[in-house]
Order: sequence, then structure tokens, then C-alpha cells
Amino acid sequence: MARADSILVLNAGSSSLKFALFSTSGREPLRRCHGRFQGLGAAARFRVFDAGSKPLLDEPAAVADHERALDRLLDWLGRQADYGELAAAGHRVVHGGHRFDRPVRIDADILDALRAFVPLAPLHMPHNLAAIEALRRLNPDLPQVACFDTAFHCSMPPNEQRYALPRHWFDRGIRRYGFHGLSYEYIASVLPAHLGAAAGGKIVIAHLGHGASLCALRDGRSVATTMGFTPLDGVPMATRPGQLDPGVVTYLIREAGLSVTEVDDLLNHHSGLAGLAGGNGDMRELLGNPRPEAAGAVDYFVHHTSRAIASLAGALGGLDALVFTAGIGENAPAIRERICHQTAWLGIMIDAGANNRNATCIGAPDSRVSVLRIATDEEHVVARHTHSLVCVGPRDEQTRRQE
Repeated sequence: MARADSILVLNAGSSSLKFALFSTSGREPLRRCHGRFQGLGAAARFRVFDAGSKPLLDEPAAVADHERALDRLLDWLGRQADYGELAAAGHRVVHGGHRFDRPVRIDADILDALRAFVPLAPLHMPHNLAAIEALRRLNPDLPQVACFDTAFHCSMPPNEQRYALPRHWFDRGIRRYGFHGLSYEYIASVLPAHLGAAAGGKIVIAHLGHGASLCALRDGRSVATTMGFTPLDGVPMATRPGQLDPGVVTYLIREAGLSVTEVDDLLNHHSGLAGLAGGNGDMRELLGNPRPEAAGAVDYFVHHTSRAIASLAGALGGLDALVFTAGIGENAPAIRERICHQTAWLGIMIDAGANNRNATCIGAPDSRVSVLRIATDEEHVVARHTHSLVCVGPRDEQTRRQE
């Protein structure tokens, strides 16, 4: 049995490396510190905060890639005497395909399987894998665990997973996977503390941030979600369009002469709120921008998010609770209020005062639907799974695999 003093949680992006350190001496992982390397390959900075987000370190870091950032992080952690020994590392991995419906310990065979998913999430998977491979080189004996954003949605019924294409394409992996699963798993785990027995009812979670999606839950399990084969589908996002007629893509290639690479760049980096507003897709900037294009982008986001809530309520056959989370969902009262007003016909009523205070319960006392604002914690989910996989005895692990 591994001695679980600390678990390192990693979330690697194209030019960033987010991390958190958890102590696992108790029954639940306890956050010790968190931070990030921002601007890898350019003017990178290394920032660390304690569990209460008090700054511990903020300094330049001449690190060009994930491996150098990890080397710097491991050196810093090794000099913090009260953090103990590092027992394992857990990674947020965006795509697990249809093979992985739960977290797994990473070995050479698992790593080979994950490389096959790069075409399914080319903007995310290469960076997720870069961090895993770098840590294997720096600390070959350290157990590593992959936790998948797609795994939570494996519970969706066939009608939600399949597209209306010939069966052989489904067999080749073209299906609705859904994403943000670690966030939804966290919210589902804390809902009983807020809703009691009603947490097993008909719930819609709105994970609204730079990337945005919504998920319908029944009995705490995903039954429908807005993202699909890739993270491009669903509601509009900062730089991604959300739902789009596939004929638009073929038109751009056939009639406008765009290459596949150019279409990919357009849809991932220049669409969504940024495309509508003519530049910046950050909701904080758009809400304070007097230009009509900015206001139009906000209207578009509110409209299509409200429409998605109604669609998911239809899939559930009703609605008992609506939960807002992630950057916009947690921190933009104006967006929450507008969405709730647009979906009031579903029985959603908001308490303006509670909403403006960013309270947890923001529904009006007479609202038929509970309305909550809950901060998500994907890192805690990764830490919990990593602890479960690495720090159990062989018999317990075998039992878990057979469940």
C-alpha cells in the first residue's frame, strides 16, 4: 500500500500548467496549495497560492515547455518540508474515447491508447499527454492516474450517444462523448448537501466559462449533454461557435476554398463570442463594453444557453433544480439573472439580492425550481480518484475493477 502523503494534480494546456497539491492523510483529500505556470515558451511566470488562495510565490520562470515547468515545480515542492512525500500524480485528461469510463492508472499500454485519441481533441490531448510523458521521464517510479472529462457521460442512453449516421461510424468512434465531466461529477457529489433527497431528481447543470456546456442529471448520472463528438458543439463559447449546421463546414471548404486547417482554426479560435463581438470573447469584457456587437454577443449567449436548458429539461421530462458553475456561472450575476428570466416559464424564479451577492441558493422562495450557484472543483475530483486508485490494497483494487 502506497504511503499517501501528498497527491499532485495536473491540468496541462497549450501554454500553461495548472497544479494543485492535496494531503491525503484524512478520509478526503485536503488542498494544501495550488498554482500555475502561465506563458510557457514566452515570459512565463510561476505562481503558487495556499489553500485559502493567499499568494505564496510569484516569480518569473524561464521554462519553455511542460517538462521544464514540472522540473521546476517538483524542485519547489521538494523544498517544502511540511508537504511530505509525493505519492502519486493525477491528470485531467480531456478525452477517454469509448474505452475509458472511469479513471485508470497510467502505464505504457494506457499511454499508447491515449495517443490514439489525439485526433478527437487535438487542442487538448497533446498537452495532456506532454505532461504525463514529461513526469514519467522526471520521476519514472511515481504512479500516475488519468481522469477523463468524457467518462461521466458514459451513462447516457443510446439515443443521446448516437448520431443518425450508419452504424459502422458509431463503431469507429463517432458518437456524442460530452465533456466537462469532472466538473459535473463534483457538482453531483455535493448536491445532496444542498438539496437532500431532491439531489436525485431532474437536474440541469450549466458549466459556463471560456468553454461552456450543460448537462442533464437524473439520480446523479448524466443522461444528456450539449457538447458532442468534440468540444465544439453545444452552446456558444468564448472562441467556439457551439451548435453549427455541418453544411457550413462543407460550404467553407467547397465554396470559400478554406483548407481543413483553416476551418479548424476558424471554429476553435475565431468564432463564438469573439466572432460575434468582433474581437474579444471574454464575458467580463463584453459585459462592460458599450458597443452593440458586444451586447449582441451577450444576448446570443443568453438566448442559446436558455434554449439548451429547455432542451435538457425536455430530455428529463421536467426540472427540479438548475445549477450554475464555472467562471461565468459562478461570477456573472447579470448572466444568471437574464438566463433565469428567459427560462421563467419552466418555473425558475431568481432572488435578485441573493444572486447579486453570489450566494449559493439564488432561487426565489416561491420558485418551483431550485436555483443554485456552486463553485466547481475538478482538481478535488482528480485527487480523490488518484487516492482511491493508488492508495488501496491489492484486494480492494481488484474488487473496484470488477464493479
